[in-house]
Amino acid sequence: MSAMENADPLSQTHHVDLMLNMGPQHPSTHGVFRMLLRVDGEVVVDAEPHIGYLHRGSEKLAEGEQYHQVVTLFDRMDYISNFNNEWVYCRAVEKLMGIEPPERAEHIRVILGELNRVASHLLFLGTFGLDAGAMTPVMFSFRGRERVQALFEAVSGARMMHNYLHIGGLKEDVPDNFHSLMNGLLSELQADVEECDRLLTFNEVFVARSKNVGAIDLQTALDYGWTGPCIRACGLEYDVRRAEPYSIYPRFDFNIPIARDGDCWDRYFVRVMEMYESLHIIRQALKEMPEGPVMAGARRLIRPPKGDVYVRAENPRGEIGVYLVSDGTDKPYRVKVRPPSFCNLSALRQLVKNAYIADAVVILGSLDIVLGEVDR
Repeated sequence: MSAMENADPLSQTHHVDLMLNMGPQHPSTHGVFRMLLRVDGEVVVDAEPHIGYLHRGSEKLAEGEQYHQVVTLFDRMDYISNFNNEWVYCRAVEKLMGIEPPERAEHIRVILGELNRVASHLLFLGTFGLDAGAMTPVMFSFRGRERVQALFEAVSGARMMHNYLHIGGLKEDVPDNFHSLMNGLLSELQADVEECDRLLTFNEVFVARSKNVGAIDLQTALDYGWTGPCIRACGLEYDVRRAEPYSIYPRFDFNIPIARDGDCWDRYFVRVMEMYESLHIIRQALKEMPEGPVMAGARRLIRPPKGDVYVRAENPRGEIGVYLVSDGTDKPYRVKVRPPSFCNLSALRQLVKNAYIADAVVILGSLDIVLGEVDR
C-alpha cells in the first residue's frame, strides 16, 4: 500500500478561500469604504482595503478659492470635527500673516474645539457599541451629542458645516446667553458621559468582544504613523496640545489619557477618558473667558505674503497638519492636509489578519475613521 493510501484522509482536505466584499454600502464601514476580505471559514486570511469612494478633491479645490472661502472645505473633510478642522486651517493662514487672534476668540475656539471632541467621541462610543453588537449605547450617546449640536447651532447658525472660525478670529461673537447655555450643557453632558461610561465600558460581553482584539505594539503603530487616541492606546503619551502647544492650551490643567495593550478596548477607553478631560478644559476656559473683540483687524481680502507654512493640531482622531503655500495672491497656491484617519487606516490590513469576520468589524470601528478626511 502506498504512503498516500495510508495517509489520514483529513490531512488531504484542501481549504478554499472565499472572497468576501465588506462595503462600500455596509453600515459598519463608517462611510463609503470597502474591504475585500479573503476568508477561510470565519477567519480572515487577508484583507485589501479600498478607499476613494468619497473623493472630492478638496485640496485641489482650495487652489481656486479665496483664503476665507477655504474654511468651508475643511468643514467637509472630517465632518464630525468641523470646528477642529476650521481651526487648524485658520491658524496656518494666521501664522503666515503674523496675525494674533484676540484673547476672547482664543477662549471660544478652545471651548468649541473641546466640545467638538466630546461630540465626536460620543458618536464613536455609540457606533462602536453597535459594531460590537450593543444596541442601547447609541441611544444614550446620541442624546448627549444632540445637546452639543444644539449649542453649535445657537452659536454658528448651523448644526454642522459651521464656517464660524474666520482668519483672525470668529465670524461673530457668541450669543449673550452663552454662559448660561454652557453651564446647563456642561452639567447635562457630564451626566451623559458618565451614563454611557457605566453602560458600556465594563460590560462583560463588550469587554469579551473588544479586549485582546486588534492589538498592535507601539513600534508598529509608530511605523504606520498612528496618532491620537490610537497611538495613546499603545502607551505613548503624545498629544499635539502638549507636544507642540498652540492657542492658550498651556494655561489649562489637563491629563493625557493613555492605555497599555493597544487593542480595541484600549482605543475605546482612551476616548472615554478624553471626554472627561475635555469637559475639564472647557470649564477652565469658560471661567477665564474675557470680554473684548473676537476678530483681529485683518483685511477682508486676505493676501498673505509669499511663503509656506506647516501647522498641526490635535483633532478627535489624531494629529491633523496643514501645509500651506502662498504666492502672494488672494488664493492659496497649494494646500496639503496630513489627515489622522488616513494614517490610522493604513494599519488595517495587519490588524484584521487572522481575526474573525465579526472581529474585523470591531477592529475597523475602533480606528474611528471619517472617510471625508481619508478621501480628501
